[in-house]
Amino acid sequence: MLLSHGGEPLPATESVARWTVEQVLSLAPDDASRKAGNKLATAGHWSGTGFDGSGAVWGLCKGSGSKPYQTVVDTTGPAYTCSCPSRKFPCKHALGLLLLRASGDGSVPQGEPADWAAQWLTARRGRAEAKQAKQEAAASGEAAPGPADNAAARKRAERRAERVTAGALELEQRLTDLLRGGLATADRAGYALWEETAARMVDAQAPGLAGRVRELGAIPGSGPGWPVRLLEECGLLHLLDTAWLGRERLPDPLAATVRTRVGMPMSAEGPPVRDRWLVLAQYDTPDGRLTTRRIWLYGRESGRTALLLSFGAMGRAPELALPVGVTIDAELTPYPGGGLRADLGRQFAPPAAAPGTPVPDTPPPGGSTAAALAAYGEALRGDPWLDAWPVTLRDVIPVPSEGGWQLADAEGASALPLSSAALSRPGLWKLVALSGGGPVTVFGELGHRGFDPFAAWDTGGTGGGDGSGDESGAGFAEVTDGAVRLI
Repeated sequence: MLLSHGGEPLPATESVARWTVEQVLSLAPDDASRKAGNKLATAGHWSGTGFDGSGAVWGLCKGSGSKPYQTVVDTTGPAYTCSCPSRKFPCKHALGLLLLRASGDGSVPQGEPADWAAQWLTARRGRAEAKQAKQEAAASGEAAPGPADNAAARKRAERRAERVTAGALELEQRLTDLLRGGLATADRAGYALWEETAARMVDAQAPGLAGRVRELGAIPGSGPGWPVRLLEECGLLHLLDTAWLGRERLPDPLAATVRTRVGMPMSAEGPPVRDRWLVLAQYDTPDGRLTTRRIWLYGRESGRTALLLSFGAMGRAPELALPVGVTIDAELTPYPGGGLRADLGRQFAPPAAAPGTPVPDTPPPGGSTAAALAAYGEALRGDPWLDAWPVTLRDVIPVPSEGGWQLADAEGASALPLSSAALSRPGLWKLVALSGGGPVTVFGELGHRGFDPFAAWDTGGTGGGDGSGDESGAGFAEVTDGAVRLI
């Protein structure tokens, strides 16, 4: 029985399609893994390779030792295992194997999994079955926690809330002392004071507050005008503190947002939404001891945009990875609050590219730069601490501006500046090349630092950003930091 990432059985008669080279490369955790995987994508490194219709790919890769590395990939998850010591997911051997399979040169023949590969696949799918059965039992009330369990969990939550409250009160006092002494002299204390304050917030079990304090500490060294930026961020931090202290008086969605922002654990609990989800972008953000992977999805039927988050400890890449450009028939369970975060649940079919073309599915409906600004402003009403909001810009042209680039509406009415992060990436030139001076549709994040593009579509000048145009000449560019390609 073939099981999805969430444990839901998939049709056993359905043969899982071979991924393209571009989709494989979009899974790489970093550029070094991408380069190493490319080097291993030749038949000379491999033996005992194979694939089957369920989405499994396996092979033995020569390593530095006497025994080859055993590598298995379940592309329906996707999930990976390898006997190498790498802590990355996927490792270079899994990438090399998938790239070899993507080449379609016959180096990876169809067949039955080797015993060592079948053992891992059986165990993985067994665990997924057990997890699904447990979830179904919990949903039906058969495995509901007893009163003692509920009472213990409630006491733990109350104790943590008390610690967070104590931390918020201490932080308010430190902000007051900072303002009383004058922001213009904040650079004299150095970063140690900020780090000490952040450590105090960690002790108070408020990692969200700790992260914002660390951001404050970096502002005095950020260049001219830093006192103004420091005042703005201090104001937002004060707003978050006071919102937490008065959370009982807030509307439920805003209270949930505040709990998330201070770092309280939350779980996905909304009604599941089944749709055909287009994977728009995937990128990693290192933050101290944690790496956060963000995956943006767009629902074809629901018109909803959703964000999947996956985390990896220091030295380990997050495990969840989805090929950019594929469409997934799956359920997503949203988190409480006004954000877009959701959990990936049951998948009802393997990830698939748009039929008959290597170009990802048509882009989400887009709008003008003015409409994007209005959407970002509306999102800020529900979450004042929001750094950026996902938007799709339709019929915009990348043009140079003083000190950078901007995306201008084709009619020239308005424009959005690209963020400094986007300007530093080679993906900018892929975007410019895709446009060629003509209008394109671009998906990305809009924030107070500018627009950060992740994916772009050229629909042959037809203005098909709403999916209604002629797609015969469509092109796609992924312009995130991790994978820069023009398909």
